Order: sequence, then structure tokens, then C-alpha cells
Amino acid sequence: MLYENTTVKNGRLQFAGRDTVKLAEKYGTPLYLMDEAKLRANCRTYVNAMAEHFEKAIPLYASKALSCKRIYEIVAEEGMGADVVSAGELYIAKKANFPMEKIFFHGNSKPESEIEYAVECGIGYFVIDNPEELDAVNDIAGRHSVKQKAILRLTPGIDPHTFAAVSTGKVDSKFGVAIATGQAEEFLKAALSKENIEVCGYHAHVGSQVFESTVFYDEADIMIEFVARMREKLGYTAGIVNLGGGYGVRYTESDPHVDIADELRKVSEHIKSACEKYDVPMPCVIVEPGRSIVANAGMTLYTVQAVKNIPEYKNYVLIDGGMTDNPRYALYRSSYTVMLANKADKAGELEYTIGGRCCESGDMIQENVKLPTPEKGDTLAVLTTGAYNYSMSSNYNAVPRPPIVMVDGENDYVAVRRETFEDLAARDM
Repeated sequence: MLYENTTVKNGRLQFAGRDTVKLAEKYGTPLYLMDEAKLRANCRTYVNAMAEHFEKAIPLYASKALSCKRIYEIVAEEGMGADVVSAGELYIAKKANFPMEKIFFHGNSKPESEIEYAVECGIGYFVIDNPEELDAVNDIAGRHSVKQKAILRLTPGIDPHTFAAVSTGKVDSKFGVAIATGQAEEFLKAALSKENIEVCGYHAHVGSQVFESTVFYDEADIMIEFVARMREKLGYTAGIVNLGGGYGVRYTESDPHVDIADELRKVSEHIKSACEKYDVPMPCVIVEPGRSIVANAGMTLYTVQAVKNIPEYKNYVLIDGGMTDNPRYALYRSSYTVMLANKADKAGELEYTIGGRCCESGDMIQENVKLPTPEKGDTLAVLTTGAYNYSMSSNYNAVPRPPIVMVDGENDYVAVRRETFEDLAARDM
């Protein structure tokens, strides 16, 4: 099994020690499950490792991976901050009583209305992406008599060799201001001149689902060198260096395992060495895990609606969900581990394509999956779906979104209720 929270007992798939078939019967399908103990353990991995290996450090939960009130409550209880990329995520965090001073507001195209809302909420930091946003934050903070803390998003010019859609650190990225072109220096000069902004440091992000740690070493080298150069040229020493997030998770058996605590130790040693090389003080280091906090704490359950066998062509298993609750295969051809939860002890016999319910040819969850003989009514499980499934879900074909059910030992409870038909029409006039 991919993770220790997924096992087989009496022929059935167990998740967080619970029978997934029984959970599907209790709550219906499609169904998002979240293992609360695993989620908390993932948070603690970052909190404990960063406290041990860094002089000053802040782990932030990247909200875009999964944003709901219960997630923010758990993340806060475990001692993490959070980054948000919209006023909507900020609103949900506020509804969950998340401490606003521990919020970092990201985004490359923030509307001024959302900047104003964030200032009114009293968030800790803006991650300012571009000169136009710099002007907007300064003006809005001034109107509210606020000296707004901020860090500047810079582009280090690194290709992390991940899928292009989740690569963010190259020079030609839509995010941030490039160091290599000299624009980052001008960006910093402008920021330091703003009377309503306190520049606290720099932010960079090289991408998502990264398994090669050398990417983060390269990023740290570039950022610390920039810290030293700007100290010499402008007299400003950054107190914060945010390296972003991006540690990969295992979606299939072929994916490598990442020892996150050990990798953070290595990153800390590398940064300390770079600081010594350039004779700069060790900054407060921030990382922004999202996927590696929630992905393996999640699983999605479906009910098989039909099986289609096309001799000499293809076999389909058709389910009651699809790209509305998990669009990642349609977008990225993302790999997943798929099982029949009620036949979890049986070996795969033929290869099947898992087809969704939407009127869209590309609506598939996975192709060429070996399964034991599937039948209508079987419970199909897709593993490692805690990240970017619910948060990217939609109402395409007017399909209601599934609920999120938290599993915690012998307890299970609804964190997000299932959408109803009434919800779909609630905003119609």
C-alpha cells in the first residue's frame, strides 16, 4: 500500500482504520474522506522539523490545496500559518477564526477590492507580485492608516522539471519579478520607497510536486546571493526568505518517497552554508506545503454505475463522479492509484479506463488500471485525493459537489456537507 493509513481487512479497503465500503454506504458517493490523524501528523512533520533545524522558521499551509473551515481549524491547532490566494480563501479562514496575523496573501493578479478586504481583516503579510500591486497595497494601506508588512515575490529563474502547468520559478513565469533581468532590484527600490509598506523579505516558488531536493538548494543559493547583493547596493537586508512549497507526494507505487523532515534538515544546512558564504545573517525561513499536508490524508469513493467491454479495443468502468470532483486527470493526466474497495484482496485481471459521468469525452479519472472483475454497485476508491480535488471541483453538468467527511479514530463527521439541487439554483434570479 502507498501509505500506512491504507490497508486491507476481510477483503475490504480500510482507510484510517475504517471500512471504506461502510463509509460509502453511510454517506453515499461520491465521497471525499479525510484522515484527521494523518493530516495532523503531516502538519507536525513540518512544524517539528523546522523548529529543530532552523533558527527562525514559519511553515505555512498552502490553502489552495484544500480550503474549508475544518482544515483551517486543524492547521491553526497544529501551529502553522497559512497562505491564501484569494479573498474567498481569506474569508473561509476568518470564519474558522484563523489568526489573521499568520496569514500571507499570495496571488499575481489581486483585485483592489480583495486587497482592501485583506487590509481590513488585518492580515499579517502581503506577498506582492508586481509594481502595480505594490502601488495598490501602498495606497489602500495608507487610506486605512496601516503600515502593511509585505514580502516581494521574485522569480529565481529555475526550471524544476515538473509538469509545465505547476512550474512557477522560471524567468518567463507569470508570477513574480525576475532577478536575472535586473527588474527585481528595481522592484525592491520602489518597495522601499513606499511609506505605507514595510518590506520584510523575499518570496520565491519553483513549482509543485518536486522530488529533486537540488531544486530547493539552487533556489536558496540564488535568494541568499540576492539578499547579500541588495544589502551592498541598497543597504537593505531581508529578514524573511520564503522558499515556497512543492515537495512531492506518492500517487502511485512508482513515485519516490520523500523524507520531508530529513530534506528540511538538508535545506537548513544548505542555507546556513550560503549565509556564511555571503556573510549575511540567517533569515527567517518560510516554506509553504499544501499538497504534502493534505494529499495522502484524502481518498475519494465512488459507486460503479456500469461496465463496458469493447472487444479488442477498451474496457470502461463508469462511476457516479468524475471531472466535477477531480479534474486533475483531464487537466494534467495525473496518475492515481485506483482500487475496488469491496474486492481489495483480489488481483487485477484486465485493464480498465475509469470514466466519469460528465458529457465530456475527456472526463476520465485514470486509464489502463488493472482491476478485478468490476460489477455495477462496486465501491471504487481513488487514493491520495486530499489535494486539488475538492478545491478544483465544479458544478459542470449541474452536478452537486460531494461532501468531505473527516475520519478520526472511531469517529467520523461531516466537515463539508454534500451540495443539494437547491444549492445549484440558490443564486439564480
